[in-house]
Amino acid sequence: MNRENGNKSVLVIGGGIAGIQASLDLANMGFKVYLVEKSPSIGGRMAQLDKTFPTNDCAMCILAPKMIEASWHSNIELLTYSEVEKVSGKAGDFQVKINRKASFVDWNKCNGCGLCVEGCPVIMPNEFDHGIGKRKAIYLFFPQAVPKKCVIDKREERPCKAACMDACPVHTNVPGYIKLIAEAEFKEAYKLIRETNLLPACVGRVCYAPCQEACNRGQIDEPLRIRDLKRVPGDQWNIEELEVPVVGKTDKKVAIVGSGPAGLAAANDLALKGHNVTIFEALPEPGGMLRVGIPEYRLPKEILRQEIGHIQKLGVEIKTGIRVGKDIAIKKLKRDYDAIFVAAGAHGGMKLGVEGEDIPGVTEGIGFLRAANLGEKVNIGKRVAVIGGGNTAIDCARTARRLGAKEVTIVYRRSRAEMPASEEEVAAGEKEGIKIEFLATPSRFSPDNKKLAKMECVRMKLGEPDDSGRRRPVPIKGSEFTMPVDTVIAALGQIPETDFVKELGITLSRRGTIEINGKTGATNVEGIFAGGDVVTGPAFVIDAIAAGKKVSRSIHQYLTEQPLESEVAWKEPEEFSQEEIEDRKKRFPSRDRVEMRGQPVAERVQNFGEVALGYSLEEAKEESSRCLALQIEGCIECHECERRCEPNAIVYTMRDEDITVEVGAIIIASGLGLYDISTLTEYGYGRIKNVITAMEFERLTAASGPTMGELRRSSDGRIPGNIAFIQCVGSRDLRNKAYCSSVCCMHATKEAMLAFEHHPGTKSTIFYMDMRAV
Repeated sequence: MNRENGNKSVLVIGGGIAGIQASLDLANMGFKVYLVEKSPSIGGRMAQLDKTFPTNDCAMCILAPKMIEASWHSNIELLTYSEVEKVSGKAGDFQVKINRKASFVDWNKCNGCGLCVEGCPVIMPNEFDHGIGKRKAIYLFFPQAVPKKCVIDKREERPCKAACMDACPVHTNVPGYIKLIAEAEFKEAYKLIRETNLLPACVGRVCYAPCQEACNRGQIDEPLRIRDLKRVPGDQWNIEELEVPVVGKTDKKVAIVGSGPAGLAAANDLALKGHNVTIFEALPEPGGMLRVGIPEYRLPKEILRQEIGHIQKLGVEIKTGIRVGKDIAIKKLKRDYDAIFVAAGAHGGMKLGVEGEDIPGVTEGIGFLRAANLGEKVNIGKRVAVIGGGNTAIDCARTARRLGAKEVTIVYRRSRAEMPASEEEVAAGEKEGIKIEFLATPSRFSPDNKKLAKMECVRMKLGEPDDSGRRRPVPIKGSEFTMPVDTVIAALGQIPETDFVKELGITLSRRGTIEINGKTGATNVEGIFAGGDVVTGPAFVIDAIAAGKKVSRSIHQYLTEQPLESEVAWKEPEEFSQEEIEDRKKRFPSRDRVEMRGQPVAERVQNFGEVALGYSLEEAKEESSRCLALQIEGCIECHECERRCEPNAIVYTMRDEDITVEVGAIIIASGLGLYDISTLTEYGYGRIKNVITAMEFERLTAASGPTMGELRRSSDGRIPGNIAFIQCVGSRDLRNKAYCSSVCCMHATKEAMLAFEHHPGTKSTIFYMDMRAV
């Protein structure tokens, strides 16, 4: 790229006050000026000062008008975040090669709003504050920066493909919150998770963790314990302290049927858009299956209450004990509300179709768990059989064990390999004494004195695969056997109860689920949407949350009279190639996972206390440090900034650019570097707490500094009682600098005055060889 301006142009190297003033003087004379500064902003050292000597005027108050004037001047072109690489030619005819560093932000679009900075999870030392403050990987150089544009500190390529984010149904920023956990920034980690998942602490306990399954680290040794780490922020920080955002209200009203994860997710997002949301819940308490379908030992109800509580703080009204279709007609909701979201879940149990299943003592799994979770009296006797192989069957069996059953047996018609339940949950049940009878199914239940007494079963073998891809179980003739039982719990699955929507003519599938537009969640009736288990049949919590979020977008579009548009599709999780696996194994040594501690088996079967005890702070840091994305400095390419940037200014593919300018003259105004005090170990800098440099002191007193102008010690945050200023460090020393700078004593005098202004009770003592400043 060539810019031909002849001898009428001047290059100024250095964007400090000297370079700025030189540029302004030249520009006012009619010269074209290229002002080159290696930092993202002009301002130089003066921008870092609190006050100027001897008048003690605000440094930024003097500097800022000059910076703005330079940026607006038609004859000055700012080349910030750039460095001169080569100068050739002769006086009056120079060719200057300049490297413009990649900011990874399109400065033509960036407006400096800082939304990207708020969301960035990577916390780094702030060079502008000389390392005593912190900044993000995407940052404004300082608040008054000119140009006021963000820069991404991207130092190397992320060594993983972030398959975790792609695999997550709500695409939570996994590398981002893992990074924050590693930094013990638990509040920020919780907030980041909640951007996409409104129930971090709950999901961190019960999710099936597709992110963990896709984790690229698993191709090297073992995948990161992502689900266990997700609950850490809520364990380490009081989630009831989460701020409630102030949102402008609309006049639109939305009714949501069901307060399970889908309904809650939609309510949360619609409330944040300002809409008035009311949830109608048939159960006595909100939460849907989270409240009545998952046992307390897996999901403590207090955790659920806290997270639902924040949704209510957003203004969402939850009316419990109201069954739509019985206590209130859906037609009335259609009249009274601008939109309806049906998220009633799938709370109906499935029948076994076996002789004798109406005998007292044979019950269905969801009803059993509901009664147990709501504290109702449940009589199960000593011998319990659970029919089924899913997570509900495991939950029923482990719940029965805690309710006093001595013998609990799961009867499953296929082999262990086909069992849909989580292997982790199956293993936990076996540790608690749960027996599993594989390749068997009940054929008849028999009573004794009108009560269940025994269950007749038949052995099975696996035949050809069925529609699910699993091999079909086939009865084996002559293999019948009998089990004595007091209670049988049929945990075969759930079905939605959708009769209440028929009066509106909503289309149902053959399975009784509601049919929708898969991209928008809209039903065939205008203004009515559906999502979650009532559409898909029983699925996972995070899938229901994803459905609720998707439908909330459509409802907002509907309420604001926009076209219903689906979100942009994410790419599929990407695995390492064999070559990449070998490379990562060389770069990153194998490390064992940190397994979460749990209650001892003998204790936990006696109560409903939570089995998984969570990570300690040290354990959380250790496990999070295994994340491959955290093995690099700077940007980890989590794309959170890109997600938040409204002008779409983030450009991860940006590269350095070399430009050439032709000038007639060059002015070097690059200033001086700071003396490296760390070479003089006798002063204890970097080794002894509260030994700082003069410029670090300046940042502590500056209003734009890390302490917002509060003069406090970095070690403990206390106001210093005595300050010693040691002068002439390194000067007239043959090991370092033979000369005197002639400014240090002036600077120390000014800083002693600043200390007095901030805290009159603080005593300052200046130690010096002689006073040369004039």
